[in-house]
Amino acid sequence: MTETTVGIGGAAEGTDMVLNIGPQHPSTHGVLRLRLVLDGERIRSAEPIIGYMHRGAEKLFEARDYRQIVMLANRHDWLSAFSNELGVVLAVERMLGMEVPERAVWTRTLLAELNRVLNHLMFLGSYPLELGGITPIFYAFTEREELQHVMEEVSGGRMHYMFNRVGGLKEDLPAGWTGRARAAVAAVRSRMGRFDDLVLGNEIFRGRTRGVGVLSAADVHAFGVSGPIARASGVDFDLRRDEPYLGYADLAGTLKVATRTEGDCLARFEVLLEQTTNALDLADACLDRLADLPPGPINQRLPKVLKAPEGHTYAWTENPLGLNGYYLVSKGEKTPYRLKLRSASFNNIQALTVLLPGTLVADMVAILGSMFFVVGDIDK
Repeated sequence: MTETTVGIGGAAEGTDMVLNIGPQHPSTHGVLRLRLVLDGERIRSAEPIIGYMHRGAEKLFEARDYRQIVMLANRHDWLSAFSNELGVVLAVERMLGMEVPERAVWTRTLLAELNRVLNHLMFLGSYPLELGGITPIFYAFTEREELQHVMEEVSGGRMHYMFNRVGGLKEDLPAGWTGRARAAVAAVRSRMGRFDDLVLGNEIFRGRTRGVGVLSAADVHAFGVSGPIARASGVDFDLRRDEPYLGYADLAGTLKVATRTEGDCLARFEVLLEQTTNALDLADACLDRLADLPPGPINQRLPKVLKAPEGHTYAWTENPLGLNGYYLVSKGEKTPYRLKLRSASFNNIQALTVLLPGTLVADMVAILGSMFFVVGDIDK
C-alpha cells in the first residue's frame, strides 16, 4: 500500500539558513569569516573560515637570514610585536648556546610587560565597543598613548618595534628613559579603575556577558586554547610562572596569575583586566631591578655572517594572547631550514566550533569579541 500526504503547507519542511559573518565584517575584526547554520535565531553549527590574510610567513622565514626574520616575526600579532620578536630571537640564541647580558634580560622583560599592557588595553576598550559602549575605547587609547610614547622613544617604532636582536637589544636605553617609563606606568595604573566603574560596573555589560559563551576546561585542552581565555576557564597555566624565561623566575613574588572558573565572556574580560594591572606591577619591578644593575653592555657582538649550528629547538613564550612558539630547524646555514610558528589566536579561534552552537545570533558578537584574537595571528 502506498500512502501519500499532500497539502500540509510548510509545516513538514524545515530549512536551515546559512549566514556568512565576514570577511570584512565589523564584529570579526577584519578578514575572519564565520559560516553559521541557523535554526531561527539560534546557531546550530559554526565554522571559522580562515586564510583571507595568509602571507606565508613561515615560507618567507626560509629565505631570510637570522637578522632579517625578526622583521617578519613581529607582524603576525600586530598588537604584540615586541613579544613576537622576543620568541624568535630566544629560539636562535638557544640554538647558538648564547647568553645575553643581564641588562638585556631585564630590559626585555620590562618591554614585554609594557607590550602586554598595550595589547590588553586595546581589547579592554574594543570589547565594550562591540557591545554598544563607546566611552571605554577613548579611555583605553588615552592609556595606550602614555605607554606608546615611552615605547616609541626607546625603539623608534609605534607598532613594529624591531628592537630585539640576536644577542640582546638594538641599543641601550636613552638617558632618563627609565624615569619617564616609571611615570607612564604610574599614570596608567592610577586610571585603571575606570574600567571597573565603566564596564564591570555596568549592568548592561554584565547582562550581555555573564553566563554567555561558556568554554569548558576540557574544550580548552582539546583545542589547545591558551592565555587569558584558557585561564578564565580554570586552566591555571602561565609560562612566566610554570616554565620561566627572561627574568620571570626572580619576579615570582610579583607575578600573579589571574584565573576564573566560570569560563564565560565576563570571566574572560575580568582575567584580562586583572592581568593588565599585574603587568604594570611587573614593569615597576623590572624598573627597580634595572636601577640596581651596574652599567654594562646590552647586546653581544655577532659575526658579520650569523650561522646557527645544525640541529633543532623549540622556544615558546607567554604572549599577551597566549602561547607563542617557534620550532627552529637549522642545517648550519645563515637562513633557517624550517621555522614553524605556533600562534595563540590560531588555536583559540578554533574553539568557536563548540562555543557558538546552541547560542543566539545576538550573543555571537559578545562571544566573538571575548575571544581576544588578532586575524594576522590566525593567518600567519
